[in-house]
Amino acid sequence: MPGMNEMAWIDTVPLADGLRLAAGGLWTATALGEAAAALERLGPVRGRLEIDLDRIERLDTAGAWLIHRATRRLAAEGTRLDWRRARPDHQALIELVQGLERPVAPRPKPRAWLIAVLNRAGWATAKILRESRIQLGFLGRVVLALARASIQPHRLRWTALAFHLEQTGLNAMPIVALISFLIGVVLAYQGASQLQQFGASIFVVDLVGVSVLREIGILLTAIVVAGRSGSAFTAAIGSMKLREEIDAMRTLGLDPLQVLVVPRVIALVLALPALTFLADCMGLLGGMLMSWIELGIRPFQAMERFQAAVDIRHFWIGMIKAPVFAFLIALVGCFNGLRVKSNAESLGKRTTRAVVEAIFLVIVADAAFSIILQALSL
Repeated sequence: MPGMNEMAWIDTVPLADGLRLAAGGLWTATALGEAAAALERLGPVRGRLEIDLDRIERLDTAGAWLIHRATRRLAAEGTRLDWRRARPDHQALIELVQGLERPVAPRPKPRAWLIAVLNRAGWATAKILRESRIQLGFLGRVVLALARASIQPHRLRWTALAFHLEQTGLNAMPIVALISFLIGVVLAYQGASQLQQFGASIFVVDLVGVSVLREIGILLTAIVVAGRSGSAFTAAIGSMKLREEIDAMRTLGLDPLQVLVVPRVIALVLALPALTFLADCMGLLGGMLMSWIELGIRPFQAMERFQAAVDIRHFWIGMIKAPVFAFLIALVGCFNGLRVKSNAESLGKRTTRAVVEAIFLVIVADAAFSIILQALSL
């Protein structure tokens, strides 16, 4: 009842056009008592329900939630609510509780699988086009930086160039030599098993020579370098970006392209032709060794057949591809390194992406070379 400030209380007074509801006391979780039950028992009111909360001494979340739940029920039953007096802090708490109860949005109906596939394809295409535009802009900046370095050689960082030549060229020689030797062995072995059926075993030398010099040597070397050096470029530059070293370079007035990208691009363009030459030699050596073991074709016989049947143009076609593939691999690796965001997860994703994109571009470029050379009858 009114005057008992230790507990919550409510009082109802009939009005000419409805009912007046007055509340007072301590509307807290431990003092609601009978007031809570009385408020829940309150039925719909004909006319209006005048609500007066001015005599509430204390109000917590439990009390505010009880008032909100009861008034919401009465409003749903057709009662017209008329809020009169309430302390500003109490009114703010009630409004806060009201705002917490938001209607749950209905779950969207599942779209047809074809529409979902087309939607994902559209977003993926838009993302690829946006990324391609950024890469083309990066390509133009790298070309300008290379042009400046060729006009002003003193701006080139020769120490960094020598270091990257060692990392991308000299240190990659063992793995390239081993893989190329084994591929030559496999080509000769598979070719021998087929050509023996037709009594044309000697043509194994032609098969190994043309395939290694023209396609296998450069393509295999480029893939190995993309997985080894391209990922290393991304990881190194991305780590520098994580440590904000690239921002520090710009603060000092240094161009990251000139300092980080140009030496790597030049080093890989110089190293890949040398690695391709090594891969050609080791592939031919593996093929000749397997021909000797499997078919009894002695090395001097294989060399004579190789000189007579394999034209020098096949060697130069493979070597011409090397600088192009090297430029693509270095460009993709450096681009993804500079696109790393400020977290380790981005570094891992960009490193993986650099390898995949580099191998993809190498294969696309090799296919373009094949089409062009076929059109030129080479």
